Amino acid sequence: MDYTKKAVIFDLDGVLVDSAICHYKAWKLIADEFNIEFDEKRGELTRGVSRLESLMVVLNGHKVSDEQIEELMQKKNDLYIELVDKAGDELLLPGVKEFLSKLQEKGFKLAVASSSKNTPALLKQAGLDKGYFDAIADGNDIKNTKPDPEVFLLAAERVGISASNSLVVEDAEAGIEGAKAAKMGTFGVGPVDLGVCDIRTESIKETDIKMVLDYFAE
Repeated sequence: MDYTKKAVIFDLDGVLVDSAICHYKAWKLIADEFNIEFDEKRGELTRGVSRLESLMVVLNGHKVSDEQIEELMQKKNDLYIELVDKAGDELLLPGVKEFLSKLQEKGFKLAVASSSKNTPALLKQAGLDKGYFDAIADGNDIKNTKPDPEVFLLAAERVGISASNSLVVEDAEAGIEGAKAAKMGTFGVGPVDLGVCDIRTESIKETDIKMVLDYFAE
C-alpha cells in the first residue's frame, strides 16, 4: 500500500490538544456576567462549532445587541488565550507525538482541520508547530464552520489528496458529520457519542496505528 497517497486529517481541540477546559472556563466567565446558568453539560454543546454559535449556546436566549455580541466574542477569546498561555505544553494530549511520528514513517500526508482561529498558537504551545503536519486549514481560512465540510476539503486540497483517500480524526459530533459530508473516512475519539464511525477509540494514546492501516486496506 502506498500511503503517500493517503491523508489523515486531525481536528485540534480534544484530539491533539486539550484546551476544552480553557474554553469552558472562558465561557463560564461570560455566562457569570449575565447570571446565566452554564455547566459542563451545556458546555458540551459548544464543542466543534463556531464562536458565534457557542456564544448563542452560552446566552441561552438572553438578548444582547449586535455590538455586545462582537465584544463578548472578543472578550471570550482574550480570556481563552490567557488560560491557554497559563496551561503551556500541558495542553498536548498523551501519545500524540508518537502516533503522528508512526503515521509519518508510513508516508501518510498529515493535516490539521480546525474551526478555531487560534490553531497556529495552540500548535506552537503544544510543540506541534514544526515537523508534524504537511498543511493546516482553520477558522482563518473558511466561511462555513463544522458540520459544513469546507475545512476538511480545504485540508485535503492543501496536501494534494482526494476526499476518498482521507481519514478525519474528530472528537465532536459536528466534526464527524462534516467528515461524512466531505465523503471522508471517520475516526472518532473520546467519550462523546459520535454515532457510527469507521474507527472508534477513547484517545489517540489508546489507538494502534494498525487500525488506520486496516481502514485504508479495506
